Order: sequence, then structure tokens, then C-alpha cells
Amino acid sequence: MLKTFARVTGRINDLVGYVTAHLVLVMFVLLFCEVLFRYLWRQPTVWTGELSQMLFGVYALLGGGYLLARGGHVNVDIVYGAFPPRVKASIDVFTSILFFLFVAVLLWQGLSLASDSIARWERSHSAWNPPIWPVKLAIPLAALLILLQGLVKLASDILVALGHEPVAAGDAEAPGDQL
Repeated sequence: MLKTFARVTGRINDLVGYVTAHLVLVMFVLLFCEVLFRYLWRQPTVWTGELSQMLFGVYALLGGGYLLARGGHVNVDIVYGAFPPRVKASIDVFTSILFFLFVAVLLWQGLSLASDSIARWERSHSAWNPPIWPVKLAIPLAALLILLQGLVKLASDILVALGHEPVAAGDAEAPGDQL
């Protein structure tokens, strides 16, 4: 059951990470079009910069679970890197308390922020005035994905600390690896 949970969680985070990674291309196209409109036709847009900022926020939030699944978060390895896997896993189990406190607060406050924003159909106060509640909804969604992946990592760390094989976080291939 633990392996199934780990596999499903890893696949969900891989898929979300794969889709989210493509937002960089969308932001690039938007900003490139803005440069063209502004400097070639002297007709700047009011929406491309703000939309790019909102997309970047979603990109930064939803990429967290994928990074955790792939071990992509930044570590300070000065001393930690020299330890054997069981010691590293034991340290990770101990420090996961801070991780889960952070993610719990992010989920709790993100849900509050998102529900308030949705209840008011919150919009930006710019000239373009787009809805911003979808961006705020990404906060608790990202926190949930990170929380699920954190549970997989904690289970894997506990197993390694006890001398067992780690739980696989997902399949070896990400959705884009087949391309």
C-alpha cells in the first residue's frame, strides 16, 4: 500500500511538474510579444507583464512537489554529504518536523487566503483587472502536493534509517522523458 501511495504521489507530482515547466515557455512568448508590441509598433500592452507574474507565481508554487520527488531542492552538503545513507535518512526524519510545520502553515493559511479570494471573486486592481483567485488557489494545491510528497519522503527516510530499501517516489521516467 505504501508503494502504491508513493507511486501515485510521484506520478501526480511528475505530471504537475511537467505541465508546470511549460509555463516558462508561455511566459517567454508573452514577454517577447510585449517587447515586439512596445518597441516595433509602439503599442505596449497592459496585460502581458501581469499575466507573466501570475504564471510565474503558479510555476514557482506547483513545482515544489516535483522538486521534492526528484531531490531537486537545495541542500547544504558541507557535513551532511559525508554521512552514510542511514545517518542522512535519520537526520532527514528529525528535520522533517520543521518541513511538516512549514507545509501545515502553508496549507492552512493558503486555504484561508484562497477561500477568501474565491468568495469575493477577487480581481487585481490594475488597468487590466484580471481575476487573481485562481493564482491564490494554487497555494493550497501546491502545499497539498508538497505535503503528500513529504509523506513519501518521510516513509522512505524511516525505512532507510531502519536499514531497509527506500520507497520509490514514482517511476523512473517523468512524463516528458518519453519525448
